[in-house]
Amino acid sequence: MRDSILIIDDHEDLLNMMQEILEDDYKVYLAGNADRARELLDTEIIHLIISDVMMPGMDGFELCRTVKSDIAYCHIPVMLLTSRKGVNDHIQGFENGADAYVAKPFSEKLLKIQVASLLLNRSKIKDHFASSPFEDMRVMAHSKADEDFLRKLEEFIRKNIRNPNIDMHSLADHMFMSRPTFYRKVKALSCLTPKELIDITRLKKAASLIAQNRYSLFEIGVMVGYRSHSMFSRNFQKYFQMSALEYIASLPKAER
Repeated sequence: MRDSILIIDDHEDLLNMMQEILEDDYKVYLAGNADRARELLDTEIIHLIISDVMMPGMDGFELCRTVKSDIAYCHIPVMLLTSRKGVNDHIQGFENGADAYVAKPFSEKLLKIQVASLLLNRSKIKDHFASSPFEDMRVMAHSKADEDFLRKLEEFIRKNIRNPNIDMHSLADHMFMSRPTFYRKVKALSCLTPKELIDITRLKKAASLIAQNRYSLFEIGVMVGYRSHSMFSRNFQKYFQMSALEYIASLPKAER
């Protein structure tokens, strides 16, 4: 799935120009004001917001502050565009939570590089979390709010890890979020579905138990909530790119 970008500007010509620049590489959504942007944020998975600073009604600074203070959206990086080149304006943008600042007029190449850099850095972190047996879920957080969200989520999964029936519904209820909002938040934050996030958390716990060398693989599968040993084995191979037996063989002898 391609990353998606929400572009917010009250000038239709600029919206269309930026869409032409970015649409070959990304899924692009356009909003002429903050109200329309909020509608899209409530219905679509957005990976990056690009917003003009000077807009009628809610300006870019206020929009950025609103996004970064809402648990449903605070994980989304925000790039601000402005023709105001003063240092104080840049400081104000970063104080409101902006992740990048681009002065207008901008070059097409610079815009593409900045967008790609923001998205690539986050993608690398997500990939590292998914493929590393001992990496903490909070490595994907880009704010204190996201860190608290992921900590609470991980604690709930680990507390109930023996339960094979943990699903998105129970997680969304625990986080006091609607199911669509919770799904969009997890998917955008981790590039994983809630089910995949549960599976990875189970398997990271399994990797920890394997390293203790106290239980059989069958026992460990049951301890982390798998009804089927074959499903446990397949998922271990899928996420860690090695079988459980290969993982055992890779551990230092002192850990076996």
